[in-house]
Amino acid sequence: MGRTRVVIVGAGPAGLTLANLLRQADIDCLLLEQETREFIEHRPRAGFIEEWAVRELERHGLADRLVERAQTHGKFEFRFEGERHPFNYAELTGQRHFVYPQQELVKDLVAVYRGEVRFSVSDVQLHDLTTEPFVTFTDDEGHHRIDCDFVAGCDGARGVTQAYVPANIARHDYGIGWLALLAEAPPSADGVIFGIHPRGFAAHMARTPTVTRFYLQCSPTDTDADWPDDRVWTELHARLTVSDGKIIEGPLIEKRVLDMHNYVLDRMSSGRLFLAGEAAHLVAPIGAKGMNLAIHDALLLAEGIIAHYEGNESTLDNYTAACLGRVWQYQEFSQWLSDIFHGSPDPFQNELSRARLRRLLGSRRAAESFAEIYIGQRADF
Repeated sequence: MGRTRVVIVGAGPAGLTLANLLRQADIDCLLLEQETREFIEHRPRAGFIEEWAVRELERHGLADRLVERAQTHGKFEFRFEGERHPFNYAELTGQRHFVYPQQELVKDLVAVYRGEVRFSVSDVQLHDLTTEPFVTFTDDEGHHRIDCDFVAGCDGARGVTQAYVPANIARHDYGIGWLALLAEAPPSADGVIFGIHPRGFAAHMARTPTVTRFYLQCSPTDTDADWPDDRVWTELHARLTVSDGKIIEGPLIEKRVLDMHNYVLDRMSSGRLFLAGEAAHLVAPIGAKGMNLAIHDALLLAEGIIAHYEGNESTLDNYTAACLGRVWQYQEFSQWLSDIFHGSPDPFQNELSRARLRRLLGSRRAAESFAEIYIGQRADF
């Protein structure tokens, strides 16, 4: 049996950001992760980080490698009806996205963490969360019990901690899938391309000079086997190519179908347990918001726990409300984008979506409002 102040379950962006911030404040914590270190440092995930999140990480000394190596994007383009429509959001907001794969951020945060971490743990269970919390788990050294003041559930949508919070869950299913692809091919453009096409949505996202991320709208019941390479490239060319913009092919090194759905818990704590990231809310990758929300939660939770040890409980008491303001803004934005991207079998709704897109491209005020939330700049979340 041992003791620490905070047990953090999950070594993703939320858990690792929180762990590093607590250790910087001399608050002892134990980080538990069910996967191996090698696995989390190489698992391909999200790659777009909003500038406010980078600056917060940088302020705490957690973004040196990110700032040094990451590309930045300040514009994208819509492609539809055979034409390209550039959208320069850096010009409108003064901010950019940093293109940095999540596994690289995880690698950086693990490398600088100076607290205790256990990988490859199993059978994690939480106990006595309203009185004197403790966590039990198993690793290759045996079965362990750790007493603590707080537990942070940062173990994602499939983790164990969410079940310990008696919350109502609001859910939304988009009724579509996205085929997520990684190609060993140079980017076909210097930024993001959103293809709006009668055959379905498609996207191009530059990752590195030699690797490109693509997405294709598909049926949520499709499997990888339904999408042989020839079919993939046929659809990418059809949905994304315009007369002055071709798509560059290369070997496909990842191919998986994502079921596009969202959920939000109406509370993110129970007793001394606090959830962060996808343990508390999931937003489909339509607007590239998931990793940014995880970092936002971790910053707020670290602030609240540090304030607790300084004698101030109000920040932790307000944690759910502080997080969910931004969560719901991002959920609404994701829904708005989905309407634009995916259209509707209902002709009336489909024309409404096209009217929104024309207004976005034709009105500077509409463009400024869109750009603010696209980059996460709005301060009234």
